[in-house]
Amino acid sequence: MEFWKQLCAEHGISPDGTLKEYDADVNDRKDVFFYRDDDDHYVPRAVLIDLEPRVINGILTSSHGKLYNSENIYVSKEGGGAGNNWAHGYTEGGKLHDELFDILDREAEGSDSFEGFLMYHSVAGGTGSGLGSYIYPKKIMVSCSVFPNHEEVSDVVIQPYNTILATKRLVENADCVIVLDNTALHRISAQRLRVSHPSMDDINNLVSTVMSITTSTLRYPSYMNNDLIGIIAPLIPTPNLHFLMTGYTPLTTESSQRNVIRKTTVLDVMRRLLQPKNMMVAHSDRHANRHVKNCYISILNIIQGEVEAAQVHKSLQRVRERKLINFIPWGPASIQIALSRRSPFIKHQHRVSGLLLANNTSITSIFSELLVQYQMLRKREAFTNVFRKFSIFEESLSEFDESAMAVQGMINEYRSATKPDYIQWCFNKDSKLQNVQTENENEITEFQEKIKKYRKSNSHNADETGLFFKQIPTTSLTTKVRKGLKNFKDRISVLLTVIMSGTDKLKPLIIGKSKLPRCFRNFQYEKHIDYFFNAKSWMTSQIFNSFLMKWEKDLKKQKR
Repeated sequence: MEFWKQLCAEHGISPDGTLKEYDADVNDRKDVFFYRDDDDHYVPRAVLIDLEPRVINGILTSSHGKLYNSENIYVSKEGGGAGNNWAHGYTEGGKLHDELFDILDREAEGSDSFEGFLMYHSVAGGTGSGLGSYIYPKKIMVSCSVFPNHEEVSDVVIQPYNTILATKRLVENADCVIVLDNTALHRISAQRLRVSHPSMDDINNLVSTVMSITTSTLRYPSYMNNDLIGIIAPLIPTPNLHFLMTGYTPLTTESSQRNVIRKTTVLDVMRRLLQPKNMMVAHSDRHANRHVKNCYISILNIIQGEVEAAQVHKSLQRVRERKLINFIPWGPASIQIALSRRSPFIKHQHRVSGLLLANNTSITSIFSELLVQYQMLRKREAFTNVFRKFSIFEESLSEFDESAMAVQGMINEYRSATKPDYIQWCFNKDSKLQNVQTENENEITEFQEKIKKYRKSNSHNADETGLFFKQIPTTSLTTKVRKGLKNFKDRISVLLTVIMSGTDKLKPLIIGKSKLPRCFRNFQYEKHIDYFFNAKSWMTSQIFNSFLMKWEKDLKKQKR
């Protein structure tokens, strides 16, 4: 909500969506985040989703409540929320699949040149973590994810479970994750802004400031960094290292005028941005690896204000000379500078301000802390009963362990990135996969020898695979995939069964997410396929057992 208030203020848009009068030519790009409806009101390109009505009702009754498209707001009809449970939120996502993705697809199709989504959510509760995880297989480009305050006792006892499950989806599905740590946000509010007891409004103001400046080069474009790919591509040299930290200076609020920095220069801003106290991710040494020396992988500074290119060049040179930054040993010292114009609709307190977007290996400290908290619960299987009620955990708790492994794998890769042999490490990781493939080929040969003793009429082969049915071909006569864009990850599972003699014809078994997909309406699909559904569109032992039992009955009818 605060983010959209900020964007409205920066583009001269009133709370009712009308444009304020301004004498000068603004030359901005409102259309990146707003579209103009038939009565000339500006409407945010936003989708608001929650499983309980309290927050969204607060937004709709606020000063900017009439700004949003009511068709793009979804509140669960039951209104009970997700109970701060990831599994509940994820399961609800499966039930609401058609309704939610109708909204998302409609909004995406209304764009002239759709590039991707910006997703804002918390990873600690139920809706933001669980429902957010369900939505991720869509084309997510950038996620702004708020991580919980690990220095305070949470009211949500299963918070470590929720966070680890959501983080796995961030590792696997997001192109770029801007990490905002509640621990650091509270510290900055208390120490830098002199707010003794930071409220949610104080924290949200910090987050909205960061995100508005992150998108400033999209809305007030210059020669570089004027699209999402242009921003994230220089920051993420390898796909798995896509977690970014942020810093901003100078920080002020209306109630903290006495803390205003009176004079700002480009060099001063760039130096302050590198100070840990201005980072919005708390760095803890409690679980750090003593043999790992953290370093920067890449940096993007977005500088706003009265700035000349010569000043930037000179300041950057001085930062390099003083060796204020420790970079990775296997790549270039990548410092990108983006000069962004300021909004003429807002009065600015400082001549120069800046935002840091950095890919730094110290980001692992927040995930190491998360793993420790998770393992304390997991080894005792504490509170796992609240997850077993949902289909994804009915058979086992393996989803927990897989999520922890995914997070640990990401931590290991960041730690390996601090060493000169990181490229070789990546190569060795791929080589292990090749060895597994060779072992599988040997097993296939042995199996082929065994089945030679059976008659063809009694030899069946059932093969199950995942089908990403929305992905376009990598090569085609008429289409070509644009580099840098993420493919759709909506999937179904398909089980095809054949007999060597060719005399039997079994119906394909399809597993989807929806109970009744739209493509099946007004169509007697039961004659052609066997259909099942679950939250992940995955084959389960229960589904496979049902398939075998039905097949066995058919064989008995044939007296075989």
